[in-house]
Amino acid sequence: MSKNKEVIFSDLGLMDYKACWEYQESLFNTTIEQKIYNRNNNTSIPTKNYLLFVEHPHVYTLGKSGDAAHLLINDEALKQKEATYYKINRGGDITYHGPGQLVGYPILDLDNFFTDIHQFLRLLEETIILTIAEYGIKGERSKGETGVWIDVNDPLKARKICAFGVRCSRWVTMHGWGFNVNANLDYFNNIIPCGIQNKAVTSLHKELGVEKVNLDEVKQKLKKHFTALFECNIVEEPVVLP
Repeated sequence: MSKNKEVIFSDLGLMDYKACWEYQESLFNTTIEQKIYNRNNNTSIPTKNYLLFVEHPHVYTLGKSGDAAHLLINDEALKQKEATYYKINRGGDITYHGPGQLVGYPILDLDNFFTDIHQFLRLLEETIILTIAEYGIKGERSKGETGVWIDVNDPLKARKICAFGVRCSRWVTMHGWGFNVNANLDYFNNIIPCGIQNKAVTSLHKELGVEKVNLDEVKQKLKKHFTALFECNIVEEPVVLP
């Protein structure tokens, strides 16, 4: 089958988590169906790849391997904080999404790139590391803990700026990263982020000591590094929701 290195990009703006999850699923399932069709019919119709940027209203999501006890508040407190909670089908534990956090969902057919989920995750991490480096911040990896960290080797200072959780089936990916750009970090106090005790969470605007970082500028930097690392061609396309 011919490899399609074109990635269709859409910026969804602020979008309800469940609606976005369903949209992801529709793209994910369509790609898998095309792969099955190709296999069953000995055809080589190219599969599509997508990259979605989005912000969500306050929401906590628990991955399939996570522990529900890592959500530290009850339903009433969730309502007071105007937050929702979903158990979802990605890897990883619990995390928070909210306004000011730039979420990226790469829905890629890795047969178009490389069939290595670890390489996929490392390149996603590198996309964030290269982006924050442009702001003078050194991002690092923590052994055995997917994500992008700062001061990872100092137990008293180690803090996570970007969390990751993905799903992969038939080498098609979905879900992705939550990059704290201007996020309200107080919401992380209601969970044990990613199930990791005693490590803090941070954001780009906190690290820079500014009130707000230009989110559009961050998006452009992310797209630039994603394109280079995945050796792909980004094509912007209007969003057509089902």
